[in-house]
Amino acid sequence: MKRILLLATGGTIASGYGKEGLTPVITDEVIINYLSKHFRNIIIESKMLMNIDSTNMQPESWINISKTIYQNYHQYDGFVITHGTDTMAFTSAALSYMLQDLCKPVVLTGSQVPIIFKKTDARKNISDAFRFACEDIGGVFVVFDGKVIQGTRAVKLRTKSYDAFESINSPYIAAINEPEVTYHQNHFLRKNKQLKLYNYLCPDVFLLRLYPGMKPELFDALKHLYRGIVIESFGSGGVPFQGRNLLPKLRELTDFGIAVVITTQCLEEGENLYLYEVGRKVAQDKVILSGDMNTEAIVPKLMWVLGQTNNLQEVKVIMETPIAGDITPRFRSLI
Repeated sequence: MKRILLLATGGTIASGYGKEGLTPVITDEVIINYLSKHFRNIIIESKMLMNIDSTNMQPESWINISKTIYQNYHQYDGFVITHGTDTMAFTSAALSYMLQDLCKPVVLTGSQVPIIFKKTDARKNISDAFRFACEDIGGVFVVFDGKVIQGTRAVKLRTKSYDAFESINSPYIAAINEPEVTYHQNHFLRKNKQLKLYNYLCPDVFLLRLYPGMKPELFDALKHLYRGIVIESFGSGGVPFQGRNLLPKLRELTDFGIAVVITTQCLEEGENLYLYEVGRKVAQDKVILSGDMNTEAIVPKLMWVLGQTNNLQEVKVIMETPIAGDITPRFRSLI
């Protein structure tokens, strides 16, 4: 008989009407009561870690969640985390880096409509999450609208529709049509893995989206505030060097000891700094290349790496190394 631990953190799935709109008020016990009858053959226990809108989720919250899973790892066969949708992809990626060599499923889910509403996607999502938490698979996953997504590949694309999440630059892991799970990828689970917890994070990371006309002097303001900067550049990774030339300021940042990651504003297919002149001029510096990682994975990965080392060369190597399926192997050869 499987033993599953529910970790409740709040979000829309746990929300009800308050004085100023929807707010998390539902407890973990109430959520469990909505599970369908065919989960009576598994043992379900729960913990209320927090009850917040995921807009208020912080890196310290990720540490709390990862520690709880690590401390309870040997008592359960799987874990389900109920979470708000707005930052779920950041949390799933963060946990993928903080909890490595998992031999059990850690499943995040939530909903677009509160579970107490008559018409809601919450009951299906929570049932699917528990169904997948019973699988003989290891890793961090997002389960939503009948789809299973690798924790480092999930991105929220829609604010209202039930199919809120997509798997970016990677196939779905599986589909769930209760009670069946149909896998789209082959996964080989090695039972002799020893779970490793890396719970040191450096939240001093800034995300910057380029736009035409950006002043180079902006980087001077960031230099003393952050240890890492993620730059969402144009197209395949270009950074302006004519007119308002940003390249000298990027060099100043790396010379100052700041880790700079270049990604693209384009959601799919990733960066390739070696394709155009505007990219190659950036690649000649000590910047970190991101391949086809999505921003929701890059930001927590950089926080995680900077929590492990201050050596910029080590930061670059680790960031450019695939972890938990975050980079497609063909991109690794370009990095």
